[in-house]
Amino acid sequence: MEFTKMNGAGNDFVITDNRINKTNYSQETISFLCDRNRGIGADGFMSVESAENDGDYKMRYYNADGGEAEMCGNGARCFARFVFDCDGKANHNMDIETVAGMISAKIKGDLVQIKLSRPFDLNLNQEITINDSSKSIHSINTGVPHAVVIEDTVSQVDLKSLGSYVRNHSLFSPAGTNVNFVQIDESDTLTIRTYERGVEDETLACGTGMVASALIYHQLNGIKPPVNVNVKGGDTLEVSWNYKENHYSNVTLTGPAITVFKGKIYV
Repeated sequence: MEFTKMNGAGNDFVITDNRINKTNYSQETISFLCDRNRGIGADGFMSVESAENDGDYKMRYYNADGGEAEMCGNGARCFARFVFDCDGKANHNMDIETVAGMISAKIKGDLVQIKLSRPFDLNLNQEITINDSSKSIHSINTGVPHAVVIEDTVSQVDLKSLGSYVRNHSLFSPAGTNVNFVQIDESDTLTIRTYERGVEDETLACGTGMVASALIYHQLNGIKPPVNVNVKGGDTLEVSWNYKENHYSNVTLTGPAITVFKGKIYV
């Protein structure tokens, strides 16, 4: 299998063009490819496939455990960069089919901007008990489900323990949720740390998590877009949106998408 290793703000992926071979990769194979000790190593795996409806391409996205997910924000930006660099027919603007619906992408020099499908399932101030104390949890689906927890200092959060607890909480069963711990730095700037289901650990960035965190911040504080989001990988990405009559539209995420290396691997 020919592959490309990419990263978006430290969120790393293995991607392959599967339009000709149309290989059905098993969960075990994907888990092997994403294994950082035995395989290539990645937070997720993406397969480029031919569009089935009105899109230019179809994106299949799988978590590191091999389970298929609806989509991935940073993955979608890397996907767009990959097909733009490799496909002679690619345009700066493209529509990408995902399980979560159609998303659009725009190549903007060194950056890639994606426009996500409309967020849904917004819930604020859900109370759960953690370590004998009550904590307020907010949630929204930005293509995949996300829980958001506001913290004074995210660097002090025991992320793996608390993230796993919230991810598996009955409030989000049976599918579970990604979990974002959010620190408000300035009126237009957040710092987040994310626990991703399927990876079952912290990742250096999560695109849909950045969007979820910014939209929850908007709900709680009425902040106007854009919002800058700092991630553990060291990058700052921009989230923007329109909001009218209690509905979000034109939700975008802009940031880097970088090719790391290319290769072949036996699967």
